[in-house]
Amino acid sequence: MKKPNIILIMTDTQATNMVGCYSGKPLNTDNIDALAEQGVRFNSAYTCSPVCTPARAGLFTGIYSNQSGPWSNNIAPGKNISTMGRYFKDAGYDTCYIGKWHLDGHDYYGTGICPPEWNEAYWYDGANYLAELTDQQIALWRNGLNSVEDLENNHIDQEFTWAHRISNRAIRYLEEKSSTKTEPFLMVLSYDEPHHPFTCPPDYLRKYQDFHYDLGPKAFDDLSNKPEHHSLWSEAMKAPVDEQGRYYHPLYFACNDFVDDQIGRVIEHLDQAEIDNTWVIYTSDHGEMMGAHKLVSKGAAMYDDITNIPLIVRLPKQNGVFQGAGTQIDTPVSHIDILPTMMHLAGIAQPEMLPGGELLSVIEQDAARNVMVEFNRYEVEHDSFGGFIPVRCWITPEFKLVINLFTSDELYDRNQDKNELNNLINDSEYAIIRDRLHDELMDYMDAIRDPFRSYQWSMRSWRRGVKPRWMGSFRPRPNDGYSPVVRDYDTGMPTQGVKIEDKKMKF
Repeated sequence: MKKPNIILIMTDTQATNMVGCYSGKPLNTDNIDALAEQGVRFNSAYTCSPVCTPARAGLFTGIYSNQSGPWSNNIAPGKNISTMGRYFKDAGYDTCYIGKWHLDGHDYYGTGICPPEWNEAYWYDGANYLAELTDQQIALWRNGLNSVEDLENNHIDQEFTWAHRISNRAIRYLEEKSSTKTEPFLMVLSYDEPHHPFTCPPDYLRKYQDFHYDLGPKAFDDLSNKPEHHSLWSEAMKAPVDEQGRYYHPLYFACNDFVDDQIGRVIEHLDQAEIDNTWVIYTSDHGEMMGAHKLVSKGAAMYDDITNIPLIVRLPKQNGVFQGAGTQIDTPVSHIDILPTMMHLAGIAQPEMLPGGELLSVIEQDAARNVMVEFNRYEVEHDSFGGFIPVRCWITPEFKLVINLFTSDELYDRNQDKNELNNLINDSEYAIIRDRLHDELMDYMDAIRDPFRSYQWSMRSWRRGVKPRWMGSFRPRPNDGYSPVVRDYDTGMPTQGVKIEDKKMKF
């Protein structure tokens, strides 16, 4: 059977609240919305972590950042951690990565050096983009383009932008593939937009000069029954929200519109090139609080505003029609499931190391399952987002349990309280449900060998009569398909530890 081509498209800082087909808002994400009409839309997809590098670690290694190494921005995965590029290249795929990487531990832009598992001719991280700009243009891009007048006076058009140049390379790559049609390919497109510094042609910005995003009840959360660090965060970073609870940020919405058109250019070219047997997956790394719950940016919180990311999978056509077009899935899924899904499509054996599960069975069965989201630290270089604030979140179809290790905890009814205003953690009516979810989360942290696990996660003020989890059995590093066998410290012989099963699908 012929192996499929796979295109993975991602944006940065674009949760479901910024995509029209999810939010119902007039955000001009027509191309993404069309992709949803042609494909399968996951309504409860969650990032592994609501901050860039840890989220990308989950997406591109298939392993939570607490296991792979980059538990904060600007930390690289361990040298014994493989990315999807390696798995696919070794399986005979031509692997092409274009755009923002933010996974080499160097800085926001990257080193400009292509890792060996990707096609060097198309590698185009932030350092590569900067190399094409003059110092004056770099200064403009980062700090000097904050209004329609700035954009016009500096003659900024789409050719200037990183997003447009990413799309150009993608189109060129698709042209190459349509002419050669040799080995199957994996192409990853990683756009920086709508992330800061919000650069787009002036016509896009004009559209949003008078646009205000209505946050609804979330704008008026007084945080009285929320963890202390939420209030500290709110006091330190003020969001541009008016008295009516509307968020105002024309540049953000303009770039959200612009990146949608850049994605549309690539999809249109793919469809016109008639490259068959191609799966298209679209997602984002995390979202932006936008003033909801009086918070801005992203960080140590598990609100849907930054954790519920878009995920759309467009299947190939069959008899001229996209398979599964218009399907919506409400089952919780995660970034951690994307690499296993892609490997399943390509016939690549999923190593024991990867804790996620493939999503085709979810599409077919919509079976119950739960997912975890983590947060540890925003960035090593600075403490402006609170420093080390370890959080673990357990999401089921009905509830969201959030354990804030150093402060108080949260429990939300996902169906009855979509705005996540009513914290039920101390509500006796939910004690049985809360405690069951707590046990499931503790079991999962043990199963994936979360290195931040400790007895304090189990000893919460609301958990009566619970005994601290202290010592567990030794379990060797799971097999990743590449690393040498793990040897026992005492004997020097291959370990006979307990095999770590994929617990995700069993909870």
